[in-house]
Amino acid sequence: MYIQQIPWSATNATSQQNAKPSHYLPLITIGCGLVLVAIAAAIVLYRRQRDKTQLAQSRDLPIDRYEAEFLVDSAPSLTDNPTTAPNPSTLAFPSEEPTNDSESHEEPQEKSPAIDWYEAEFLLGPPPTPTPKIDPLISTPSVAERTDRREHCPEPKEEMPSQNSENLSLSDRYFTFIQQIVADTLKGKIGSKEYVYTQLVAQLEPEPGMGEIFERCLIEQMTLARDKVKAAPSEVKQAKAQRQVRALSTLEEAWNRYQETQRTQNACSDAVAQLLDAGESDRLFVLLQILDPNQTHTFSSKEIESLAQELEQIRESDGDRSTVAELHALATGLEQGLSIYTSLDLLGWLYEKPQLGFESKAGANNSWAYWAKQISSPLPKMFFSEQSNNRSAVSLAREQTRLDLSAWVELIVLLRGIQEGLVGWFDKQPYNIKAGNDAAASTFLTFAIIWSELSNGFRQAERLLESDRDRIANACFQIALQILRTFAQRDNFPIYGGVFASFTGKGFRDTIAYLDRPLKTIEKKQEKARILTVLGYSQQWTNNRDRALLLHEEALKLARQESDRKCEVANLNHLSRLKLSLGELAEAIDLGQRALLFARQMGDPLGEINAIANLGYAEVRRAQQQEHIALSEIEACIERLKRGMMLLEKHKDFLSEVFCLLSMGIAHLILEQSNNAKSYLEKSLTISIQLGNLELEGVSHATLGEVNYQLGQLPSAVFHACLGLYLLEQKNATGQRQIANLVTILKGKLGEEAFEQALQQQRSQIIARIGLDGFDEILK
Repeated sequence: MYIQQIPWSATNATSQQNAKPSHYLPLITIGCGLVLVAIAAAIVLYRRQRDKTQLAQSRDLPIDRYEAEFLVDSAPSLTDNPTTAPNPSTLAFPSEEPTNDSESHEEPQEKSPAIDWYEAEFLLGPPPTPTPKIDPLISTPSVAERTDRREHCPEPKEEMPSQNSENLSLSDRYFTFIQQIVADTLKGKIGSKEYVYTQLVAQLEPEPGMGEIFERCLIEQMTLARDKVKAAPSEVKQAKAQRQVRALSTLEEAWNRYQETQRTQNACSDAVAQLLDAGESDRLFVLLQILDPNQTHTFSSKEIESLAQELEQIRESDGDRSTVAELHALATGLEQGLSIYTSLDLLGWLYEKPQLGFESKAGANNSWAYWAKQISSPLPKMFFSEQSNNRSAVSLAREQTRLDLSAWVELIVLLRGIQEGLVGWFDKQPYNIKAGNDAAASTFLTFAIIWSELSNGFRQAERLLESDRDRIANACFQIALQILRTFAQRDNFPIYGGVFASFTGKGFRDTIAYLDRPLKTIEKKQEKARILTVLGYSQQWTNNRDRALLLHEEALKLARQESDRKCEVANLNHLSRLKLSLGELAEAIDLGQRALLFARQMGDPLGEINAIANLGYAEVRRAQQQEHIALSEIEACIERLKRGMMLLEKHKDFLSEVFCLLSMGIAHLILEQSNNAKSYLEKSLTISIQLGNLELEGVSHATLGEVNYQLGQLPSAVFHACLGLYLLEQKNATGQRQIANLVTILKGKLGEEAFEQALQQQRSQIIARIGLDGFDEILK
């Protein structure tokens, strides 16, 4: 105040006297001061309000008290608003450390240093050097500690790109979304996987190729998280890092689910488009192509259900009235077929029978009858009833007077489900020696036969319209081809197996006759060769040797054309075994030697086992017929058979095992080592009975008769010789004359009365095996 009064007293007296004193100057000064204060206050309030807004936006991020109070100069201002997106490779996961929301969200009670400096500059002049406030409970960290904290502390949320920011790339937005899901999971804000899936669907771009960007982002984050687990310095940090991995795994599950859903939707949409574009005569054919199990994308039950739902939603605006009606009929058939199969007890019939198999007498409680009891739908019930009575499907198709499209689609879906269910069960649950691959092979061929029969029957259905007749006949034929192709492409295709059980009765209702036309239609020779191999083996098993010989010769020719060496070796072995059963030992040896050479060249252990078994059996049989036998030949044969037995320990083939055991028994019999021979022959008899191979069982019994004769055990020799002779006569097999001579010798040694008495002592065992009629036949 003293300084302000000096100018007034020093003023020129004249001027002071002439000038009129101003009463308004103090008021003007005060007014200007008030305006400045108001402006400053407004700026302060504006900045505080802006800080509150930005702090509210970053409520989930922990606040580093040290940086807020001690590192003001280096810390980014809360008012910063970056416009550039962070580099995805440098994005860090949210801190696994829990945050205290009450501390993190509390508004600062004092003005930030930046605000104080502005007020000082505006009102008072240059700002003083700010003195940091030190909490007495927190020690000042070192430079190393500050550096470490900066590396592990996440960037403020405002620094991360907003999901709705237009200037962010898609990969940046996906990175941010993944981080947010992890952060919310760690804080317990996500209660279910369904929520994660919903959020993911909302975030993903629907355009093609956008999912690949998200997948790359997810893989990168998963890799970083797993690396973090490995590099964790302590168990606590490792556990926290593993929580991040689990959160990302949940997101990965949602992504896989989304991909599967998209595949299903795309497949169903494409299928509907194909059906809409197809002509009326081709529509059923197109549907079967869509459902073909040999396609790259195989429709599952769930996808078939989705397809039916989409077909039901088609309205007349999408096509003409007849097209819409037919598509609705297809949808009805798909849904009803799935519904029946879902409610069907597929395997209950297996537990009502003492043995595995499907062949039974007409009217018996077989698989078809068991399923028929569970079904109320007219066409499937009629079909199963006909099959249970061992009637060909030809008659059912031939009697049709009108084509009920939905009913036949229903039967198609139902039979497909039964076939796939049975094959899956046989592959995983072998019931006994005859199960597994052989039972699966039976299932494939049986259903192929059924559809071939239906195709033939529809071609004879004179009361059907010609267009409907051709349409449904071609569809059934197409299904038969699909089954055969699926069968031939299996990894465990039973190239050394056949059909031991059937749904369709004795003789498989002339399998070859019904499959002849579809087999001729198959273009791929390799598939055809393999199917013919199994069919040839099945014909040999049912004692139709001539037909089996033709099938194997054709299969061998096709296999050579396609350079399918494994199939070629298999048919050489099958032909060698056929020649053995026909008594053509020289040809059997030649085929066996070639099969053995090729199998060893290509490293085919199963082919080598079969070749050794065939070759060994043929050689010892030939040795039996010779008057002079070289001991070295028999010993070489025994050594080869021992190798075969060693291979059988790793690669089971029961039929080859029987041949090896029989060959070893005969070889020791030739060397007059009767006790060793008896041990091998008893094992071959046991396995041949389990296999149900009457010819090999008969040979085992006959050879045991010779061994017991050498040992002087004549009653046992009578039992085995007579039973062996009877079984070989039933199969019209070779070797009957040799065993008949032994029976004659035994009768001469024992006499008629003692011979019959020896049979009566074994009567119960003989009747248990061949029945009373068989026993009476032996007595004659």
